[in-house]
Amino acid sequence: MNVEFINPFLSSMLNVMSTMAQMELTPEKPKLKKDEVAMGDVSGLIGMVSEQTKGSLSITFDGPLAIATMKGMVGEGPDEVNDEITDLVGEITNMVTGGAKRMLSEKGIEFDMATPMVVSGSNHTIKHKADGPIVIIPLNSPHGKAYIEFSFDK
Repeated sequence: MNVEFINPFLSSMLNVMSTMAQMELTPEKPKLKKDEVAMGDVSGLIGMVSEQTKGSLSITFDGPLAIATMKGMVGEGPDEVNDEITDLVGEITNMVTGGAKRMLSEKGIEFDMATPMVVSGSNHTIKHKADGPIVIIPLNSPHGKAYIEFSFDK
C-alpha cells in the first residue's frame, strides 16, 4: 500500500472534520483489516479509478460521533442515526475524497470518483472495490471513533 496515496486521504479527513465540524480527530496506528464487518455504525464508501490503480475508501463513524459531527456542522442534530446522518456521512466521504483528489492531482496522480454509497446499522459490511489488502486507521475523538479504510489493487 502506497503511503503517498494514503496520506492525502487522512490529511483531508482531519481537515474536513476540523474546518466543517470544529472537531479534532487523533489518528492511531494503521493496521490491516481482515474482514468486511465495519467497526462503527454508519459508513460512506466511494470507489476510485486511476491509470495507476483502482480501489475504494470508506469512512465509518460511531453513531455518537456522527451525531456530534452534525451538531458541530449545523448547530443541531438528531438523537440517533437517521437519514440526515447517513446523508451527512455520504457528504463527508465526498468532501474527503475531493480534498485528497486535489492533493494527489498536484503530484500528477489523477483519478475518477464514483458517487458515495452509505451503509448503516450495527455489524454492517463494507465491500471494497479492489483486490488489495484493506488498511484501516482508527481516529479518536471525545465523541467516539471514526475509521478510515483504504483498499487498492496492487
